[in-house]
Amino acid sequence: MAFWADKRVCVTGGAGFLGSFLTAELVSSGAQHVFVPRYPEYDLTKRDDIIRMLDASKPDIVVHLAAVVGGIGANMANPGRYFYDNAIMGIQLIEEARLAGVGKFVALGTICAYPKFAPIPFREEDLWDGYPEETNAPYGLAKKMMLVQCQAYRQQYGFDGIFLLPVNLYGPRDNFDLESSHVIPAMIRKMIAARDAGETVTLWGDGSPTREFLFVEDCARAIVLAAERYDGSEPVNLGAGWEISIKELAETIARRVGYDGEIIWDTTKPNGQPRRKLDVSRARECFGFEAQVPFAEGIRRTVEWWEASRAGYDDRRTGHRG
Repeated sequence: MAFWADKRVCVTGGAGFLGSFLTAELVSSGAQHVFVPRYPEYDLTKRDDIIRMLDASKPDIVVHLAAVVGGIGANMANPGRYFYDNAIMGIQLIEEARLAGVGKFVALGTICAYPKFAPIPFREEDLWDGYPEETNAPYGLAKKMMLVQCQAYRQQYGFDGIFLLPVNLYGPRDNFDLESSHVIPAMIRKMIAARDAGETVTLWGDGSPTREFLFVEDCARAIVLAAERYDGSEPVNLGAGWEISIKELAETIARRVGYDGEIIWDTTKPNGQPRRKLDVSRARECFGFEAQVPFAEGIRRTVEWWEASRAGYDDRRTGHRG
């Protein structure tokens, strides 16, 4: 509580999925000055808007969550936008934070930055041993440049920038837009709709890839711990340390939502990266983070939130940018 009491914190993307949980975690940890810039008042692809944001918030700590994100389909449809917007936000924001004298910069990367065939479990030292999976490489590489920049700025300017690599997140208030959502909210939405309509569900790929998932509240807690306790140049994985196949995930969600219809696998669509599982030992050793929310509980809470919130969801999302 004492650490955060006098800190001014700027959370980009603080109105989004992870950001809303992070701001709550900061407040519960004692932060009294949390600034959340909102689009379009602050467009972080524009340098002048970044300068205005930093001048308005005068932060001791910046946590950069803002990103243009989506699932495999969205990444394939928007590779140029996903590269440019994410790269330019990170590069300009880190530079302007340095010039403004920000004491600490917490950059959130992505699991998509890892090589397509990285050894399992993914260890931070393997981050540069190959090219990312092709469907999301532009996004992954754009975010990865923040690691290079933070390391270079630490070396030349003594800038305290840290780089965190969260695995796939899920939880209440996730993005359930079928055009841009990730796998868990997409499956939940499709299966509940199919359950109610008595229809079948079609999913991409063959179900064989594995993924690791971290509940959003756990990730928020990890970020707060890292901001408090970690001051190092090396990237740090944030995850739960286990993996589940997409097929098993689909069966798990089907049971949770009460869908007993057929699941059709469209093998003309890409699988994405073959496997994802993180080595999470560095986060435990460097700042004491371990995931706490069991997967079954996290899925239950996510499904319950969607069942309670789905009426009018698309209308409420119109014009939204996270």
